[in-house]
Amino acid sequence: MQKDLAIVIPCYNEADRLPVSQFKNFLSLQPSVSVYFVNDGSKDKTHIVLSDLKNQFPDQIKLLNLSQNKGKAHAVLEGVQSALKKERFKKIAYLDADLATSLEECLRLSKYIKEKVVLAFGSRILKLDNQIKRKWYRFILGRLVATAISRALGLSIYDSQCGCKIFEAQVAKKVFNNNFISKWLFDVEIFFRMIGIYGRTEIQNHLREITLKAWVDTPDSRVSPLYFFKLWWDLYQISKKYKS
Repeated sequence: MQKDLAIVIPCYNEADRLPVSQFKNFLSLQPSVSVYFVNDGSKDKTHIVLSDLKNQFPDQIKLLNLSQNKGKAHAVLEGVQSALKKERFKKIAYLDADLATSLEECLRLSKYIKEKVVLAFGSRILKLDNQIKRKWYRFILGRLVATAISRALGLSIYDSQCGCKIFEAQVAKKVFNNNFISKWLFDVEIFFRMIGIYGRTEIQNHLREITLKAWVDTPDSRVSPLYFFKLWWDLYQISKKYKS
């Protein structure tokens, strides 16, 4: 039987910050949704926490344990490929383990996958009627990076780096068919691969960028502040590969 949605959650040393109760509450209410946790070589007790969760929801939770830490891009790739191989899903998503974007928001955005739309993703635009809590300096740096990425892609995307993206399953097979260049900037590669599938003139008919109702900037990000300086090299390498 085909299920509605699989959500891939990459995890690295999440034992003390994984919002376990949120996962339990969500899965209890959403039997048609599965969660694929990818333990990316964690050195703490993440495996124990995830194993306990899996024991409570054996039909909805899958657990992949990677022996070495290879970064978010590889963990997401492994999770998506595993979901595509093991079960039949209409849609495949990925989400950050801290649930800065909630599971409920991910499910809401997944409803936009229909007809021509095959990729929906969140956008952290602050408005009067939503709750986007983001540190001011991360907002400024984020806007700088997002503008550079939008220009490199040649697409009018406000927030390419939001960690909530949902794909139609058949498209996910094409997008996640091989490794990414960057451990953290792989979202950019996803958009380049989408352009390769649909073409630059048609691509925007297949994407939906949806303003989030809520998003919380967690204090202990897994991305080092120093990566800000390396990401420009990653962006150059990605642009060079996909534009050649």
